[in-house]
Amino acid sequence: MPTLLLLIRHALTDTAGKRLSGWQRGVHLNDEGRRQTERLVERLATVRIDAIYASSLERCLETATPVARSKGLTVERVPGLRDVDYGDWSGRSMRQVTGTKQWRRIMRDPSGEPFPGGETLRGVQARVLEELGRIAAARPRAAVAVVTHADPIRLALAHYGGAHIDLFQRLVVHPASTSAVLVGDGMPRILRVNDIGDLSDLTLPPPRRRGSGGKPGMRT
Repeated sequence: MPTLLLLIRHALTDTAGKRLSGWQRGVHLNDEGRRQTERLVERLATVRIDAIYASSLERCLETATPVARSKGLTVERVPGLRDVDYGDWSGRSMRQVTGTKQWRRIMRDPSGEPFPGGETLRGVQARVLEELGRIAAARPRAAVAVVTHADPIRLALAHYGGAHIDLFQRLVVHPASTSAVLVGDGMPRILRVNDIGDLSDLTLPPPRRRGSGGKPGMRT
């Protein structure tokens, strides 16, 4: 039985693209991020959502909570959906790390080279996919919003799309964007990537009749 996963990146913060926040707490949405969240609530107004899960970090909870409130739901916090653990680089500016040899090695070999004192991206992918698999198993025939971070979403999409992990950086995931994947019914089907527009046609497909097809995730 399929589950529709709506993978939502948290809205904008002052550190986005400038600093490696990782697992750091105390990173909140800025004014533009709060406006993005308001627009996200509007975009999801006509979309069925049966449950909402979020990374336990503030920027994700601040994005997820208004969506949950609009649907009459409670946010379920999942620490395993957190961002990359950058270890010794946590809190450092991009300018401080992008010129280092280790950064260049990580960019060449995302699947194998760890951040100093932190995770490998392969480890992040495995962690996030385990949580998404658990959510899908617990919510069959449901549409579930999952509010997390850019790299966890990109790594999940690379897996669902059959792309090697070393190519995940080809995917772009903007703040407050929604990507959608149908899982649990044969091969995964990616319905949206980095969508910041109309989401009204996102819905679970009707139950399959024997010998029938149908377009997953689209109204028919």
